[in-house]
Amino acid sequence: MGNSSVKIYSQIRSKNYQEKNMIAAKGHSIIAVGDDAYEMFEKAPMDIMVKSPMAFGMISDLELQEIVLYSILSQAEPMVKFGATMFFSVPLDMTAIERRAYYHVANGHWLRQNRVYMVESPFADALALGIDPEQNKGSMVVNIGDSRTDLAIINDGKIIMSRKILIGGKQMNEAICTEVRKRYHLQIGTRTGKRLKLVMGRLSDQKKDARKVVGIDSVSGLPREEAVSSYVVNAGIMNCMNELASEMKTFLERVPPQISYQISKEGIYLTGGSTHIPFIDTYLASYTGYTFNISDLYENSTLKGLEKIIRDKTLMKWAKPITQRKL
Repeated sequence: MGNSSVKIYSQIRSKNYQEKNMIAAKGHSIIAVGDDAYEMFEKAPMDIMVKSPMAFGMISDLELQEIVLYSILSQAEPMVKFGATMFFSVPLDMTAIERRAYYHVANGHWLRQNRVYMVESPFADALALGIDPEQNKGSMVVNIGDSRTDLAIINDGKIIMSRKILIGGKQMNEAICTEVRKRYHLQIGTRTGKRLKLVMGRLSDQKKDARKVVGIDSVSGLPREEAVSSYVVNAGIMNCMNELASEMKTFLERVPPQISYQISKEGIYLTGGSTHIPFIDTYLASYTGYTFNISDLYENSTLKGLEKIIRDKTLMKWAKPITQRKL
């Protein structure tokens, strides 16, 4: 369950499902969930709330997150809402309360009697990328997600160093919107910013390009059409990427020399939805001095790792059960 979308692998059908992690509500009435709710994002009137139940990779609203999960499961696997075994990929920096939140999402009002396991996302990514977490001298996995970037170094089956950076695709979309507002005095939504990022975002070998967008004029307050240059879009992306690369370089400076040598020889593994931006690996390599191995799984790498654990029982050691504790 991520800020952007919920991804599900079903062992029964051997099939993947994905929907936006969004919900639209008016008061206590649920109007839309998933992709339907995302279509209303930044378009709905003031009395309708459209948001994601997740914030920076953590569950921010238990009840709404359970509704989203229940709705997607009802469409994908109607018969496995009760008594199923559920594996959740979770961030590293979780408190006991945040871990219990996953149990309550899977065993609340709509979902009940489910066995819950959690897999720390760096281990899931490592398994998807073909890394053996137990038999390595040091591997670094970087996952650039929707609203945060997770750095983790795995050595001998343990995560010896980790860090979260609150920069991801969402921050890049907002930075593009800021650049457009500064250069053209035009206010656009983050959905438009995301489309510009996907169509024109390039961190190297930039080509002169432009796309027409519709926004609100900052001076008159009226709708206006404007051709936005690719240089403006890339300027917004680079503002985030420079900060991310700087934080990554600081993190690498703290790595022990023996492990740092192994990482430089093996390369840093790069995955996540935001790695769709062309030349992101070469851009980070030029800033940090390390080579990068970019995954072709992108945002599905964590889900692929969970699929491997479900299919191969010998990998169950990377999944930890979550149980309800009585207070």
